[in-house]
Amino acid sequence: MERHVAISGVGLISPLGDSPSLLFGALCEGRSGLRRETELEAFSGCRCHMAARLNGYGPERYLSGRPLRPLDRISQMATASCGLALQSSTLETDAGALPDLSLVMGTMFGGMHTIAEFDRTAIVSGPASVSPMTFANTVINAAAGQTAIWHHLRGANSTIASGSVSGISAIGHAADWINEGRSTVVLAGGADEFSIESFCGFARAGLLCGDRDCAELPVPFDQGRNGFALGEGAGFLVLEDLAYAERRGARVVAEVKGYGTAFDISRGRDPNLAVRAIARAIKAAIGRSGMSIDSIDFVSASGNGSITSDYCELSALATVFGERAKELPVTAIKSGTGETLGASGPLQIAVAIETLRNGELPGIIGLAQLPPACPLQNVLPRTRTIDARTALINGVGLDGNCCSLVLASL
Repeated sequence: MERHVAISGVGLISPLGDSPSLLFGALCEGRSGLRRETELEAFSGCRCHMAARLNGYGPERYLSGRPLRPLDRISQMATASCGLALQSSTLETDAGALPDLSLVMGTMFGGMHTIAEFDRTAIVSGPASVSPMTFANTVINAAAGQTAIWHHLRGANSTIASGSVSGISAIGHAADWINEGRSTVVLAGGADEFSIESFCGFARAGLLCGDRDCAELPVPFDQGRNGFALGEGAGFLVLEDLAYAERRGARVVAEVKGYGTAFDISRGRDPNLAVRAIARAIKAAIGRSGMSIDSIDFVSASGNGSITSDYCELSALATVFGERAKELPVTAIKSGTGETLGASGPLQIAVAIETLRNGELPGIIGLAQLPPACPLQNVLPRTRTIDARTALINGVGLDGNCCSLVLASL
């Protein structure tokens, strides 16, 4: 990467708090945002009744001065977290004066609740009963558009839809814009909301935690894991050309050193192909960073409790890091946040930045036993002190997309 891509701001809304420090502190203390939801018990055919939701979330706390009615829930989440990111980067007051301030947002489903409600109304009451304003929020790039309108973002506006790795894909895409000189400042990240429709879809696909013999165990890499629990959230970063950030006196919290992506053509059906795809993404990210494999100090894994996906990620890390994999520190924050889909990569990056700054690596909440002959042994349930300057952020998609990103402190 020719230019240096700096991170000068982080904004997030998660099941464990609305700031990087709150999310990081909760994970370090072993507190999980996963709860049994009584609402989900009504689905008698589903064995999973667990989720990580934004209970108590209210957009009025973050957005004021204008009507919120045009913004559906995911638009509110994205707009709010972008506002928090702008505040932390000190760009909030003059964002409207930056003509090239761009936005790249990743999401798997967009406004799923809005889409489902629109369809239900049209089917039950007829097309004439549907609100035109509701229709505007059914398109997948609606949240990015609403966010740009609210914050006066006049640069490029893109939505990345690459499944559950959409958020980290968006950040990699934005880093490429800066690296290639097409943008100076970019807001990048992702968001996905919890909806009954997506919950039921994952349940019917057999991806959620719980089976006939065991209770829900959405613990990444645990021997007894039996699927993931659905979460929700939003997370955005302010990415800048480092030279520009230094000229304006910005506080740079980390640097994006490299980004890589690959696709598993078997979409998880063939573990060998999946392992090779994940390994290709990791090698590409490290290769583009200009660093060596031995330079990586810890890994923020994509692991979410899925039986096959977690196995493939562990195997890919072992393939890339070889003998060093046994000692490589690994964490997986979805043990506390659940699978937040498009928000997962940005939340992982936010926590990794806190680890680089504070020297503590959160443990994997609830981890009791690694699988027999696990190639990685430094995967622990407890928080530990770590001397780290670089991190590898992994994203392993539910549909074959694989993304990795190398992060470094300055």
